[in-house]
Amino acid sequence: MTGTGGHAADRLREIGWGLSAVSVIVVVLIAGLIGLAIARGRRRLAAEGDGVGRDFGGLSWIYWGVGLSFPVLIALAVWTFIVTRAVANPPSPTALTVEITAHRWWWEIRYRGERAADEIVTANHLVLPVGIPVRLLLTSDDVIHDFWVPKLGPKMDMIPGKSNATWLEADRPGLYRGQCAEYCGLEHARMAFTVTAVPVNDFRRWRREQLQPQVPRVGRGAAVFTSACSACHTVRGTGAAGILGPDLTHFASRPTIAAGVLPNTVSGRLEWLGDTQGVKPGAAMPQVPLDEADRGAVAQYIGSLR
Repeated sequence: MTGTGGHAADRLREIGWGLSAVSVIVVVLIAGLIGLAIARGRRRLAAEGDGVGRDFGGLSWIYWGVGLSFPVLIALAVWTFIVTRAVANPPSPTALTVEITAHRWWWEIRYRGERAADEIVTANHLVLPVGIPVRLLLTSDDVIHDFWVPKLGPKMDMIPGKSNATWLEADRPGLYRGQCAEYCGLEHARMAFTVTAVPVNDFRRWRREQLQPQVPRVGRGAAVFTSACSACHTVRGTGAAGILGPDLTHFASRPTIAAGVLPNTVSGRLEWLGDTQGVKPGAAMPQVPLDEADRGAVAQYIGSLR
């Protein structure tokens, strides 16, 4: 998607372009003055020789430089304060709060509800209703991370033991990429997530679907998953209740695997299961020893968790 997707990102883009334009003008002006000074110096040197020259009023240029720079810097500071204030708070009260916890190297996303039964837990995929500001409570489970969706809003640090608040609002439907913006270790560059902005009615339908538990199934894929994966992953409605890894209850509804590293397709799932540490070295998920038939069965099973 070209351009930005939210009002806050629009304001940040405006000030970014404005500061860049001022910087370019200052650099060009200074370069021109330096060139002019060099040319004048050479002409004077040719006319007067290399002896000590008389004063040509150079101090006045310093006065001009300070006098012109000061109001420009004050204006830029005021503009920055205005934009910072504008993006710090949403334009209207937020009706939805989402808690996001960063782990090395994936994102746990929790939609709180009025009751425990209304809570949704997903991973690496944030779904937002268009036109409604959403409050985000951000924290980290291990080291300092930084939450950033460049096309929707400003960055915010995620600090262990502390909850920072920010907000996002998408002006139109679309798919946006988010990224950890604070170096957090070996796989920092591959700690991404996807933001899907949908109309309000679609968001409500998505939420109803996410609240539904899975129906217990029989078959090789479910059996292998239960024996090899359920100690770390949860699939609500089944016996899988691990808490070390992402909740996989509606895994198939997510567009990517491993925090944006692979597409959530059959080939992507097989690649992840077959060479987990090769795809994402250092990931907390170990290489699970599955033969080809079992990998295929598990890939098919988790691909059915919609």
